[in-house]
Amino acid sequence: MIAADLYDWLLLLHIVAAMIWVGGAVMLGATATRVIRAGDDEDVARFLGNLRVLGPLVLAPATVAVLGLGIWMVLDSSAWDFGQEWVQLALGLFAGAFVIGAAHQSSAAIRADRALERGDHPEARRQLVRWSVGYWLILAFLLAAVWDMVMKPGL
Repeated sequence: MIAADLYDWLLLLHIVAAMIWVGGAVMLGATATRVIRAGDDEDVARFLGNLRVLGPLVLAPATVAVLGLGIWMVLDSSAWDFGQEWVQLALGLFAGAFVIGAAHQSSAAIRADRALERGDHPEARRQLVRWSVGYWLILAFLLAAVWDMVMKPGL
């Protein structure tokens, strides 16, 4: 049996959390695009209802885990430090994705929910379009972060 040290476990968990975050982004983005194109008010309402559950239950913990485990790996490793270009780029990409999610995504989702409560389905769909554009941007940040993690520019 191969013994794993703390860094190996941190790396495994970091990768799993990133898979959940990136995979969730792809699936939510693709589903949002399908829902928007279909134009069915019930689909929009169902998607937004699912988003209220999936965001806090799945994506938020994965996001926090990616950051926390990544920082822990840098602290645990003698090979990595916060002065390295690829680590700084990773933190910058994470910050960009986080800010878009916290500022833009939450606002668009709240506005969509409020529009649904008022029965304003066209406005709910418009807000879902705004949310979707932001989510594809987050996905671009995440894919850039994956590239950064693999290529480690500056090393």
